[in-house]
Amino acid sequence: MIEIQSRQNAALKHLARLGRERKYRRSTEEMLCEGEKMLGEALRSGAKLKTVLVRDGWDSPFIKEAEGQGAVLYSAPDALFKLASEVETPQNVIFSCEQPQWTADALDGAGQVLLLDGLQDPGNLGTILRTAEAFALGAVVLCEGCADPFSPKVVRSTMGAVFRLPCVTLPLAEAAERLHRNGLPLYATALHEDSVPLSSVSLSKAAVIIGSEGKGVTEQALRLSDKRVIIPMKGRAESLNAGVAAAIVIYEMTK
Repeated sequence: MIEIQSRQNAALKHLARLGRERKYRRSTEEMLCEGEKMLGEALRSGAKLKTVLVRDGWDSPFIKEAEGQGAVLYSAPDALFKLASEVETPQNVIFSCEQPQWTADALDGAGQVLLLDGLQDPGNLGTILRTAEAFALGAVVLCEGCADPFSPKVVRSTMGAVFRLPCVTLPLAEAAERLHRNGLPLYATALHEDSVPLSSVSLSKAAVIIGSEGKGVTEQALRLSDKRVIIPMKGRAESLNAGVAAAIVIYEMTK
């Protein structure tokens, strides 16, 4: 265990940059994670751990396991430890690991797929990925304008799903072409005069597009879709939160 004694320590600065900078995460192909639970999820999922930083005096059986898998271990006093975290009260362990790499090939065997069209809220994205993994959805596709799936807030919200769920970043047009080639109809969730209730279409083998929080699905998504669907609501609310809408769609697809 290497003791960090300065805020200029290279490992400490590396972890802090992973939390702050999307461009840096992309260049290193690493992501920042926090907490003993996430460390256990990463180890169980076979993620490649790189740097593990613990608060002075803290220990866990996962630390030895991480070391055995090749991670470099560091400890730091509280004042320095906090510099590596993006949250006000960080947990006792912060670590970096390689980002899961999913290609478009993951869509070829997926019978049920959710496409996110410009979904920008990290909390919503993390919730959707967690829900999709909980219901064993085939894959989630992040199209243009989506939040970074490897930002710390998204990673925290997934509660470990980020390590296991096939999550593909792909332009919408390319994803639609591939899904149609695989025989999956493509439905867009949109309030439109020709929209039909979600329950009226077969979702046993299908792909559904969820739009952004503020604007809904794009015109491109409407053009590429085979049909427009809505979630019927009896109340007076105009729309649902994107994460809630996605959860209902995922449930309908997999029930």
